Amino acid sequence: MHLSSLPLLLLLILHSTTAALAQTAPALSPGPAPATDVNKILIKAGQFTVLLRLLRSTKVADQINNQLGSTNSELTFFAPPDNAFSSLKTGTLNQLSDQQKVQLLQFHLVPSFISISNFQTLSNPVQTQAADTYEYPLNITTNGSQVNITTGVVNATITGTVYSDNQLAIYQVDRVLQPLGIFAPRPLPPAPAPAPPKSKKKADSENGSPVASVDASGAFGGAVRRLWMVMSFGVSVFAAIFL
Repeated sequence: MHLSSLPLLLLLILHSTTAALAQTAPALSPGPAPATDVNKILIKAGQFTVLLRLLRSTKVADQINNQLGSTNSELTFFAPPDNAFSSLKTGTLNQLSDQQKVQLLQFHLVPSFISISNFQTLSNPVQTQAADTYEYPLNITTNGSQVNITTGVVNATITGTVYSDNQLAIYQVDRVLQPLGIFAPRPLPPAPAPAPPKSKKKADSENGSPVASVDASGAFGGAVRRLWMVMSFGVSVFAAIFL
């Protein structure tokens, strides 16, 4: 073989080997879907600067992301934009304790996925992640395609869908949802009074107690014996006088 044809032969061998390897190499499987990150969703949507700052400072954003990491977990998030926070009285957020800020954010979270078409099927008050429905009542009603939210302090409306993926739904609302438990606390309802105890004699009678039955039969037997003794004495006296 002529030396000048050697490089061409090597090139053909290399090309054939590369093509064979490409055909036999297994296709790469797609990696896992990226984890849902509520911070990234709100950043991409824009106009949620104040909400993002609260979510990060209270660590509620981490709680949401960790919760969404569970395959069985669902959430619906009512997200107020910056202009909703601007409508609050000056200093409102600064007057809240750290715990109250956490409760405020959790009041905007419902622990289930609610599609926009399912709001009319809800039962009120709706349970949120804040606390009980007495101090933190949330009532949701619909009027045609409009979804209204009432907290006992403010009335709000859903103005659009920010994000939805069948596990997490984020809806923009035009007001910050202010719960009664923080902004207008009311006294807790009194505990029900304990029922008065029943007397022993009455309880025994009502329950058909054997003790009560025995006492009653014993009293009746004693009366019969006394009556028999009186009658016997009377007969003896009558016989002594007239016989």
